[in-house]
Amino acid sequence: VQLQASGGGLVQAGGSLRVSCASSGRTFNGYNMGWFRQAPGKEREFVAAINWSGSRTYYADSVKGRFTISRDNAKNTVYLQMNSLKPEDTAVYYCAAGSVENRGTYDYPAKYDYWGQGTQVTVSS
Repeated sequence: VQLQASGGGLVQAGGSLRVSCASSGRTFNGYNMGWFRQAPGKEREFVAAINWSGSRTYYADSVKGRFTISRDNAKNTVYLQMNSLKPEDTAVYYCAAGSVENRGTYDYPAKYDYWGQGTQVTVSS
């Protein structure tokens, strides 16, 4: 599985941005998908996740109500719609894919087998 994230950029606080992650390789709907982010000098943190069918979603408390994760299995793509962005959302955003067989909660990085290269999101105040 190869993951290619895109859609990052510079946006003002309060604005919106949608990042995408396209998957190639093995069957996309055999994987749960997640988004993580890493700000300078900080550890990578969980943002959101979606199960293989799209029927369940999970969010970090810091983004709940502002971000929405979705997926289109026909397009092998997962999305993260980010609204009401804040300067503290500035980070490199990484998508990740994990086999449905993997154990662990969705916010656990080891649940994911493959990682994209990341896309930079910068929110100015």
